[in-house]
Amino acid sequence: MAFDEMKAPDGGVSSPYRAYEKWLLSAAPDLLPRKHEQADELFRRIGITFNVYGDQDGTERLIPFDPIPRILTSKEWRRVHDGCIQRVKALNAFIHDIYHGQEILKAGIVPAEHVLGNDSYRPEMQGIDIARDVYVQIAGVDVVRTGADEFYVLEDNLRTPSGVSYMLEDRAMMMRLFPDLFALHRVRPVDHYPDLLLKALRSVAPPACDGEPCVVVLTPGYYNSAYFEHAFLAEQMGVELVEGRDLFVDDGLVWMRTTRGPKRVDVIYRRIDDDFLDPRAFRSDSTLGVAGLLSAYAKGGVTLANAIGTGVADDKSTYIHVPEMIKFYLGEEPILPNVPTWRLEREDERKYVLEHLSALVVKEVHGSGGYGMLVGPTSTKEQIETFRAKILANPGNYIAQPTLALSTCPTLVDKGIAPRHVDLRPFVLSGETTTLVPGGLTRVALKEGSLVVNSSQGGGTKDTWVLEDDEC
Repeated sequence: MAFDEMKAPDGGVSSPYRAYEKWLLSAAPDLLPRKHEQADELFRRIGITFNVYGDQDGTERLIPFDPIPRILTSKEWRRVHDGCIQRVKALNAFIHDIYHGQEILKAGIVPAEHVLGNDSYRPEMQGIDIARDVYVQIAGVDVVRTGADEFYVLEDNLRTPSGVSYMLEDRAMMMRLFPDLFALHRVRPVDHYPDLLLKALRSVAPPACDGEPCVVVLTPGYYNSAYFEHAFLAEQMGVELVEGRDLFVDDGLVWMRTTRGPKRVDVIYRRIDDDFLDPRAFRSDSTLGVAGLLSAYAKGGVTLANAIGTGVADDKSTYIHVPEMIKFYLGEEPILPNVPTWRLEREDERKYVLEHLSALVVKEVHGSGGYGMLVGPTSTKEQIETFRAKILANPGNYIAQPTLALSTCPTLVDKGIAPRHVDLRPFVLSGETTTLVPGGLTRVALKEGSLVVNSSQGGGTKDTWVLEDDEC
């Protein structure tokens, strides 16, 4: 049975939810549905939408917003906070290592073929030194909960992690709709995230930067599924939102075209995949990037956040080794464990998984967004057999994990309030320091029994409340 975050062991209400439950019992029966409708209308006016790649009609969608918050105590949050910071520090050290001395590969802790043969490994980055040795300035760590004190890392997102705009807009919406709730609870703020992000980005400006660093957000353009977030973050930080055509490279530096003439750019928060960043270095048919950008980057003329080549560290075949990275680079025991994972290139593990496909989750090592995966308990026999054939054809392309009973939170559904499975994506910022705001993006699987929280697969979002120490 899934752990219900609102229920106490004695069958009552858990401490962080007591004030909320008292408020809820006193509220009019139609209050939450009315507020939900208001939220949808406001989000539609603001333009908080996303596209699903491959959608036949190409229409923009609202990410469903649930007006019931997920509430965590300060103690619960502290463990998630410390574990995420520890993990991102180790991953940054790992990425620096594989593009320099490769000590972890020499030690045999991570198989060299998993790194050097990975499609996301960029040999062009070998030996390049970057500011503060920070490769991942923005990380999204997906955390799941299975019990009162049981948190696991499900996935690391290190390339261009998205969703922080929904974290911020969900909080703003809750404060607008339910100001009385914030008078009853001491909820730790998240609205300073853009300030922390800008501070982190400025702190990794190249050494040659003269004066206050010029930071820009590089977007593929309006038709990108996360364009709203790109524009939102640029506005919140007070920096320019640019496309590749707005930038050019000259004399080893990056410049932005402005009405007053060229302006030097020091830090690019890029929301474009590696392949499209520089048509001279990567895909020659790309019209989204900046010709010569890799050369300027390699010479220290500009900082890219996140760095080129970080994708090798959030691959699911690399994920398996993160606990060992923490011990190797930091000399510490992992605070947040991985979900137990089977590696299907190993014959004995593959044999076990093939015999238990109906009970396991199988994922492509390069997959994301809830695609390329099999959830055994909710799959048909035909789907299971199709995946069996895929595994046998290319076992190294898959991992398998147990079907975790993800924790549930009360959620507004058509029939009223019901428990639905959730995960949490805190956003870790690295620069001069490593930090994160208290909370993150809680994603909720709105379909009854579903464990898939991704928005592209029908999931929604919740505001995440971390209470002050003396709240509960």
